[in-house]
Amino acid sequence: MPVDSDSAIAWHRAQLKKLRETLKSIETARFMVGEPAQSSRTGKTQKAIAELEQKIRQSQHIIAAYERQTRRPLATDQRSLASVSWSSWNARAAQTRS
Repeated sequence: MPVDSDSAIAWHRAQLKKLRETLKSIETARFMVGEPAQSSRTGKTQKAIAELEQKIRQSQHIIAAYERQTRRPLATDQRSLASVSWSSWNARAAQTRS
């Protein structure tokens, strides 16, 4: 996991990890223990899973937007560097946005 200078992005990365672990444990418990089809817990479990998935998608979206803004090109050959719009990427502007 990369180190982030933006604390909000670091928080979202940590939350993403926690939410995925929580979702995995809920789904694992659900299949190991099982739930009756008409159980009132089934609705609560499905609602909790849906909320976790929504939070995961939200954090992924925020992280992806941040990476699109700050990511530099990884390749250093002449052709790939020539195709990059350097006017849209500025290291100082990326640091001052946060």
